[in-house]
Amino acid sequence: MLVDSHAHLEMREFDNDREAVIARAAAGGLVAIICVGINLPDSTHAVTLAKAHPLLYASVGVHPHDVQSIRPETYAQLEKLATLDKVVAYGEIGLDFFRNHSPHDVQKTHFAEQLELAAKLKKPVIIHDRDAHRETLDIIKASSHRQGGVFHCFAGDVDFARQCLEAGFYISITGVVTFAKAATLVDVVRFTPLSRLLIETDCPYLTPHPYRGKRNEPAFVETVARRIAQIKGETLATVTAATSNNARTLFKIPIPEVQVRVDV
Repeated sequence: MLVDSHAHLEMREFDNDREAVIARAAAGGLVAIICVGINLPDSTHAVTLAKAHPLLYASVGVHPHDVQSIRPETYAQLEKLATLDKVVAYGEIGLDFFRNHSPHDVQKTHFAEQLELAAKLKKPVIIHDRDAHRETLDIIKASSHRQGGVFHCFAGDVDFARQCLEAGFYISITGVVTFAKAATLVDVVRFTPLSRLLIETDCPYLTPHPYRGKRNEPAFVETVARRIAQIKGETLATVTAATSNNARTLFKIPIPEVQVRVDV
């Protein structure tokens, strides 16, 4: 039982074979995929896909790269989308001081605004944080949002992981953990209790080994779970059950709970 907690099946990279990708995910044991919006059009598409496919759920929001596209009416439209069936989170939102597609002050302003909208909606948040660890946590702590969430595609060290856990967030691991130069992320996985981990593909990006060079897809999330099991000295069944239970709890998705021992 697997959950891909962060995928972008709404993107054009899947336009030619989306149905086949979803079929492969189901055949591979996935019970849920969260399609995560990065702007208003993609969020709308994610919701449409979730309505059409039992396996899919959606999240809506505006990625820090795209916050300059926000207009006065954008939040009203996102709020309306967020109230629809199968929309389980708000995001991905946050800060990206690596690519810098939007000015830092604009990113900070819209991140804070979107946290307040998520608080109003009582939705957990999906956080994008790249090279902005301190600023991201500071804005979260200053907000009124108390529904928790997840730091997706976690890219910090053990100390930052500790801070995120103390703030009530889950940590989500991508295929990066399978890369040869992933020592810091391996330490984070070793440190983080299974009861606070999620797994994701972030497809079509970050294809795990041994599929490097191919477009990533949800079926590959098992590779992430398998690597986590190896790092933590657990069975694959334990890791898949724990991470799926965590996704079930955070996103309130109607999948069966699996009784399995996990560390706390």
